[in-house]
Amino acid sequence: MVTDDTLAELAKSLAHPARLRILRVLLATPGCIGGEIVEAVGLAQSTVSEHLRILKAAGLITGEIDGPRICYALSPAALAPLGAFIDSLTPPPEGACCLPAGKDR
Repeated sequence: MVTDDTLAELAKSLAHPARLRILRVLLATPGCIGGEIVEAVGLAQSTVSEHLRILKAAGLITGEIDGPRICYALSPAALAPLGAFIDSLTPPPEGACCLPAGKDR
């Protein structure tokens, strides 16, 4: 059972435009090296490193040392609990909601 705290941490780790850009870069270029991420995202090395640390702590990415470099990759399974939660938020059937009469939905 995935807790609300776990879902909130996953959502929090995604709640920054730079982190979303990093995930898109990794999706487009698997095995991307840290320096390439910095260039693609357009932020300072220290800023990118902090965002990578947050994504890695959340389990959304992995980082493996390859000589003097670190290769980062997505961990798609880490998003499964959040995806399942979002999928569960389907609207109820028409008429099942209890909005006051005359209110727009």
